Formats: sequence, structure tokens, C-alpha cells
Amino acid sequence: MPATEVRAFRDADRDGTVPVQDWLDELEHREPKAHAKCLARILELADKGNEMRRPHADYLRDGMYELRATLGKDQYRLLYFFFGKNVVAVSHGITKEREVPPEEIELAISRRSLVMASPDRYTADFDI
Repeated sequence: MPATEVRAFRDADRDGTVPVQDWLDELEHREPKAHAKCLARILELADKGNEMRRPHADYLRDGMYELRATLGKDQYRLLYFFFGKNVVAVSHGITKEREVPPEEIELAISRRSLVMASPDRYTADFDI
């Protein structure tokens, strides 16, 4: 299987920020071990693509997936979606207690619509 291109959602309509990169940068300062685990999941996604399975990834709903990392009792999730053959975009990251909140999934779905309409405008290279 060819490698999967992993892109990050870029909020081109606001200020061009990359929400998942901002979240990862904050996580790196707050919890470096969790940051390292999340980066490892992103690299694994690049390697395995749609072959990723539990416990490291899972399907949520409506074409949305999650990368899963745990450190102690804290659960970190990176929401992502496919938008081309072997191409994914990571929408954003969250720290959760139970299930992924529906509003986080809806946010990722709305971002997927933007990416599907204009991938070059709404995605950025990942800074790993």
C-alpha cells in the first residue's frame, strides 16, 4: 500500500491558522509525552492509511475518524477524514473524558466540506 499523505486543516477564512498544529504546540509545552504519542499516531497514519485500526484509530461517524492516544487517565484524540485517494486531513485535536463530543465531530464535518471544495486553500503541510 502506498504511503498516505497527511495534511492539516487550515482555517483560510479566518486567519490562516492550523488548529491541529496549534493544539499540538500547546500539548508539547503542557504534556511532552502525550505530544510524542500524538505525533507517533500521525506518522502511523501516514504509513498505514485506511488500514489503521483500534486501539490506535477508530471510525466515529459520517466519514470522520479519530487517532487515539492515551497517557495515564488522559485521552487525546485527533479527528481526521479522507478527501482523496491516500490523502487525509487532520481537523483538530481534543482531550476527552468519555466519548468524542458530537459538536467536535460536527466541526470536523464542516471542515471536511471546506476541504472537499478547495483542498489547496483549506489544507497545509504538517509540521512534524
